[in-house]
Amino acid sequence: MANEEGAGAVDFALVLLPFLAVLMVIIESAVVLFAGQVLQTSASNAARLILTGQAQTGNYTATQFKNAICANLTVMFNCANNLYVDVRTFASFSAVSVPSPTNTNGTLNTTSFGYAPGTSGDIVVVRLIYQWPVIAAKIGLCAATACGLVNSANNTSTLVATVAFRNEPYTTGP
Repeated sequence: MANEEGAGAVDFALVLLPFLAVLMVIIESAVVLFAGQVLQTSASNAARLILTGQAQTGNYTATQFKNAICANLTVMFNCANNLYVDVRTFASFSAVSVPSPTNTNGTLNTTSFGYAPGTSGDIVVVRLIYQWPVIAAKIGLCAATACGLVNSANNTSTLVATVAFRNEPYTTGP
């Protein structure tokens, strides 16, 4: 009868790395999904500032509006460097057309972002675009660059939260 005392250790060694890789991708996927939900909630809260006219009557600049958003995105997000805000006004819901936030190579097209909160009754689209750093991109599984979910140039995934609405009637003066 052969000595099989080390067989369990060999099996464990063979299974450990693939198991840890899959576990890491699962955990990171859950964190990205959670971050996307937090970003969507922040977009809804930010849209309310415009929807009710608080941003317009308070004369918010694009920077002040972003700072108001960043006040709620504190723990998980690097708001100063990775968050971009795009606010557009349209004549009707059928006229709403927003360009992709990324180029064909996956990098952000920040030149197309703007801040136009509109006035009472306007159709407005608020988009929050966040470059989420992806740690598991180097593993080479489908969750990374091979499936197009991660920008291979900087190992980030672009999260976009969008809210479209019609501004409520509000007054600009006392």
